[in-house]
Amino acid sequence: MQRKQRLNQMLSAIVESGGIRVDELAARFAVSAATVRRDLAFMEKQRLVSRTRGGATTHGSFNDLPLSYKANQDLAEKRRIARQALTVLDGTRVIGTTGGTTASEFARLLLNRDGLTIVTNAVNVALLLVANPRLRVFVAGGEVRNSSQETVGPSAEAFMAQNNVDVAFIGVDGVDAYAGCTAFDPVGARVNAALRERARKNVVLADATKIGRIALAQVCRISDIDLLITDSRASPEVLDQIRRQGCQVVTV
Repeated sequence: MQRKQRLNQMLSAIVESGGIRVDELAARFAVSAATVRRDLAFMEKQRLVSRTRGGATTHGSFNDLPLSYKANQDLAEKRRIARQALTVLDGTRVIGTTGGTTASEFARLLLNRDGLTIVTNAVNVALLLVANPRLRVFVAGGEVRNSSQETVGPSAEAFMAQNNVDVAFIGVDGVDAYAGCTAFDPVGARVNAALRERARKNVVLADATKIGRIALAQVCRISDIDLLITDSRASPEVLDQIRRQGCQVVTV
């Protein structure tokens, strides 16, 4: 296993458990305790974990992990969700999209399309799509969040609020039948909300790890969303609760 892959999986193990000992990590990844300590020291410098006596716990900012660490998590599911999202595009001319790993996978599938206009606050999505001269790409200005490569703040909100889009594809950190769609960053949540309000149809792209989770700031109510696309690992009970709020749900 390459070090990058081990670091990603080690970080996931720490996040899932909340805290784990060095000897447990060494056994799980078949490496020495010294190697684990070096890996933990590296992740601590990046403010991903906090080292403890004999182990490590999640850092206080672990919910705002850099995009590079989140990109490979649940990748197969995110790609299935992205392919399903393409089926919503029939007749669509103007697409709005936020950032996030699933939305980024969806954007990759637009590279071979013609005649679309994309409105986004995700710098990485804009840079990806501008390679196709047959696409028109509009990107919001503002402060760029390292964790998501999205622009946020008043400029980004104002930009989203002045553009009409046919379908908005929104990435969120949590989807709950009663708390609605939520995000860890309140400033980013307002940008997502501004995009949603200008769209004729709203689609949330969220893998199963987001279903039933409640983050800090509300983006919108479940009833404000037309379609949720998630993967088959999501709790059927939670998905039924979401459907009862008037949101269509598709699992892949």
